[in-house]
Amino acid sequence: MGDTGTTSFLDQVRTEPTLSRARGLRRFLVKDPLESDLGRRRFRLRWGASRAIFTDAESSYVFGFNAVMSREIEKVEEIPAEQRPFGYEGAAAACTVLDLLTLTRGRRLHELLTGPAQHHRHAAYVGAGRGYALLRLRPLWGARRAHPLLRWLAVDGFGFQWSLARADRMVGERTMPDLLTRAHCAVFDQGLGRLLWYHDSASPDDVAARIGGYPAGRRGDLWSGIGFAATYTGGADADELWWLTEHAGADGFRAHLAQGCAFAVAARLRSGTLPDHTAQAVPILAGAEPEEAASWTDQALLALGHEAHTHEDFRRWQSQSRRSWTHRHRC
Repeated sequence: MGDTGTTSFLDQVRTEPTLSRARGLRRFLVKDPLESDLGRRRFRLRWGASRAIFTDAESSYVFGFNAVMSREIEKVEEIPAEQRPFGYEGAAAACTVLDLLTLTRGRRLHELLTGPAQHHRHAAYVGAGRGYALLRLRPLWGARRAHPLLRWLAVDGFGFQWSLARADRMVGERTMPDLLTRAHCAVFDQGLGRLLWYHDSASPDDVAARIGGYPAGRRGDLWSGIGFAATYTGGADADELWWLTEHAGADGFRAHLAQGCAFAVAARLRSGTLPDHTAQAVPILAGAEPEEAASWTDQALLALGHEAHTHEDFRRWQSQSRRSWTHRHRC
């Protein structure tokens, strides 16, 4: 891992917390903890803190996934608070996989969302999308009792996982999976944007160059995903975050970067823990304090009303959040 000054969660889980051996069908679904090593996927990882941060996030995801398989979901609470949302992301992916394989109409995912993961719903819906991608199924098929608007985050999670497993094609060749409808593609690109942040190891110059290779019609959503990942997961220092804003502005998508940041800080605040890297990122990427940036998403959601549920409503939620940023910086 190099001398980063931090201890990887991958190393921590070897001693505490630990999981029991999964039984029955579940033992065939357990993930190898080494899957969290993104270097094995030929990602362009820099030595330093960003590499440890991304490995820790994926290690927590794998631990949460395996906690469901061993029927020990309560052990996700033993993960450090800053990493816990990633644990519930993995748990939701595992619940989704089991629900789909056993045709239980989302029962396990629903129980997770109304129980242990009730304060981590954003992460759980993203995780559900990762579960669909693991089984190569279009996200939202068979979903029951899902939040009418947050359920679209599953498409974001699908985009991340699908691109993680097929980085050569999704990043190198910039393709789009045939499984998706046109309505899914924009949200898929937000998940792909989050993956690009990992793939290029939080390097503003590399990320901007990578996004520049995509058609203009896709770049806004990619920048939104970058804003989310840079705020939610971290990996960049203050100077790098400032450079990121310069790149997004030069590409014409500064508001999209801020909107992704606002969604990320709203999710972090609801989870009850605001990591230092998030508190540092929000004033730079959104130009506002965390509570104000999060309020943009809350106000936009309230304005949509209780009946909002379509892909168009989800996109309006995002665009209204961007308008709040624009209004804030014109005043």
